[in-house]
Amino acid sequence: MTTPNRIAVLGLGRMGGAIASRLTAQDWDVVGWTRSGRTSGTVKTTSDPNEAVARADLVLLALFDGPACQQVLDDVRDSLRPDTMVLNTSTIAPAEASNLARQLGPSYVHAPVLGSVPAAAAGALQILAAADQDALDRARPVLEMLGTVRRVDDAATAAALKLIANNSLAGAVLAVRDSLRQADALGLQRAQALDVLELGQLGGLVARKRPFLDGESRADTADFTIGALAKDMTLLADASNTPLRSAVGLADTSAAPEADIAMAATAPAVSDAVLQPLRAYIRGHATGEPAHFRDAFLPTAHIEGIRGGAFVSWPLDEYCALFHGHSAPDEPTRSRRIDTVDVHGTIATATMTLQHGAETFTDLFLLVRVDDSWRIANKAYHRHS
Repeated sequence: MTTPNRIAVLGLGRMGGAIASRLTAQDWDVVGWTRSGRTSGTVKTTSDPNEAVARADLVLLALFDGPACQQVLDDVRDSLRPDTMVLNTSTIAPAEASNLARQLGPSYVHAPVLGSVPAAAAGALQILAAADQDALDRARPVLEMLGTVRRVDDAATAAALKLIANNSLAGAVLAVRDSLRQADALGLQRAQALDVLELGQLGGLVARKRPFLDGESRADTADFTIGALAKDMTLLADASNTPLRSAVGLADTSAAPEADIAMAATAPAVSDAVLQPLRAYIRGHATGEPAHFRDAFLPTAHIEGIRGGAFVSWPLDEYCALFHGHSAPDEPTRSRRIDTVDVHGTIATATMTLQHGAETFTDLFLLVRVDDSWRIANKAYHRHS
C-alpha cells in the first residue's frame, strides 16, 4: 500500500476550498484548480487541471454535480497515471456515481461528505466511503485528515445515503421556516421565537444558523447554499421517482440560490391575495351564503368528488344551489383549516380540512391568478365518514 503524497483538488468552491486548505494546513502537498478561476489564496493553484493531475498521487473532486465531474474527468483522463487514485467528494446521483466507478475501476473512491465548511476546516466531516479495500486503505490517511470514515458497500449506495442525509437537512430548514411563519402570524418577536426553537429538536440547526435567521449575515458568507441543496433534492426526487415536498419548498423560496440554506427559513408566507378565495370559501360554509362561493370560484369552476358512491361534477351554479343562506344548526362546533398552499407563478394548489359534525372533508383546490386576483378554478373533495 502506497500512501498518497501529492494531492490535486479539482474544484475550489466553498467545500473544495475548505478541504484543500485543511489538507495544506496539515502539511500535505496540495495543488488546486477551479473552473471559475477564483481562489482563496491559501492553496497553491494552477490554471491547467492536467498539470495538477499529472503530478498527483490522488485526485480529489469537489465539484457541483455529476455532469461537472464527468466533464472534468474527461478533460484530465489522459493525464491520470495508472496508479493515481480518484477520490470524489461531490454530491451526485446514485447512477452517476455507479457510472464513474465503472469507468475508473478500482482506483475510484466515492466519498460524499456530511458537514459543511466549518466541519471541513476542523477535520470533523462524516465521510461515506465506497471503494475496494486496497483503494480505501490507500485513501484513508487523506480521508481521516478530513473526518470520520464510514465504509459503504458501493458508490451508488454512498451517493443515495448522502442525498437522504441532505433531505433531512432540507426538512429541518423548512420546519424552521414553518415555525417562524406561525410565530409571525401570532405576533411573536423573531428573537423570542428563535430562543425557544433553540431549546427544541431543531436547536442545533437554529443555533448554527442564528446569524442568518436574525439577518446579521450576508449571502456571501454561506456555508451551504440554497441552490446546492435544491439541486440535491432534485437529484433525490429523480433517483427515487417519489414525490418530495422539500424540492418544491426550496425551489420556491424567494432567497437567491447563492444564499445560505438558512435564508430559505426566512422566506415570507404566501400573500394574503392567494388566501382570499380560500377564506371566502370558508365564509360560504360558515354562513350558507352562495355569494361567498361566487367570490371564491371562477364562473367556470367545477366541484368534484364521490357522493353516495357515485362521481359528481357540479358546475358552480349547481354547487351554490346546495346552500340556502343560513348556517348549519351545528355551525358552532364545525371547523375549517387551510393545510397547505403552494404557489407556482400564476397557479397555486391548496388543501383544506373541514370538520362538519361527524364527517370530515379533505378539499383540494386548483387556483389561478386572473386579472391580478386569485380565484379557485376547480375543487375536488374526499368525504371521510
